[in-house]
Amino acid sequence: MTSSNPESSKKVRYAVVGLGYFAQAAVLPAFKHSKNSEIAAFVSDDLLKHKKLGEKYGVQHHYTYDHYDQCLRGGQIDAVYIALPNNMHREFTMRAAAAGVHVLCEKPMAVTEKECEDMIQACDDHNVKLMIAYRLHFEEANLRAVEIVNSGKIGEARFFDSVFSQQVQADNIRMKKELGGGTLYDMGVYPINAARYLFREEPISVFAFSGNNGESRFKEIEEMTTGLLRFPNDRLASFTVSFGAADTSMYRVVGTKGDLLMEPAYDFTMGLASRLTVNGKKTNTQFPQRDQLAAELIYFSDCVLQDKRPEPSGAEGLADVRIVRALYQSAETGRPVALGPFVRGPRPDADQTIKRPAARMPELVHAAGPSGS
Repeated sequence: MTSSNPESSKKVRYAVVGLGYFAQAAVLPAFKHSKNSEIAAFVSDDLLKHKKLGEKYGVQHHYTYDHYDQCLRGGQIDAVYIALPNNMHREFTMRAAAAGVHVLCEKPMAVTEKECEDMIQACDDHNVKLMIAYRLHFEEANLRAVEIVNSGKIGEARFFDSVFSQQVQADNIRMKKELGGGTLYDMGVYPINAARYLFREEPISVFAFSGNNGESRFKEIEEMTTGLLRFPNDRLASFTVSFGAADTSMYRVVGTKGDLLMEPAYDFTMGLASRLTVNGKKTNTQFPQRDQLAAELIYFSDCVLQDKRPEPSGAEGLADVRIVRALYQSAETGRPVALGPFVRGPRPDADQTIKRPAARMPELVHAAGPSGS
């Protein structure tokens, strides 16, 4: 699928559903750089957010969660951007689909495979687009990594390793099991997804350990998890994700002739960087900070306007959730878990690169990042 045309005169009208940290820090500012997209409505139970963010972004249509269906059927929107806790993704997606409204849903797609399948079926039944918000599928640094690994420059890619960690406060939704919290759901999807798009295949079995240092903030979910994925041709991917360690964000792919290091790899608040090593020769590349959410919006709106199937579709979201669930099963039982065959569509490639200038971090209203800042 080719890059979208940002100069299109048509715009997809969005309701942003959920006005927490990520929506305010990344999603709302991105509309400024998304010429084919506009904010038409907000859905939230926080009246102060409605007032202040409505004034800031010129949004006149405001709904509470109880009035979500009025928003969907009021004729003011074409799509929703769902930025709610993970356990609410299924319900709000299915209600949008039933109203004929397209869905761009944050990752992880949902909490269980059945929820993902329900979302896919509902959107198919009502002929609406469903895309899962994998912002790195449009980001130059990671798509360049895909190109390098699959060009043969590092030889045959044999293993992948990643670390992704941060400190998360006790009152953050990521710490609430009933809301779909947990290290694998929130952070694990990044290295899982990266290993899959770099190897261009699906894992056939997984193994995991979870750790907990006993702090009260980890009474409902694990502090950290280490996962191991076995891919066809005996390729391995390992990673550790943590809510109780210093900020890190990196992955390395090692092949028979060299390796590629991405560090930082997953962030949206800074530029990314890579180091390619082939036969001992190192090449460093810096990628400036870009508006990753604007790229995502531009792409999805183009799919809506041009009636194209999004690449990170519901199948992509389901692929990661089934791996997350298998890893948790392995951590609980202490045994590896085999995965059955999984068929999905196209994978991200360099043609999907969309570059937009970085958005400035706005002043937040009743919201804080995972670390409390």
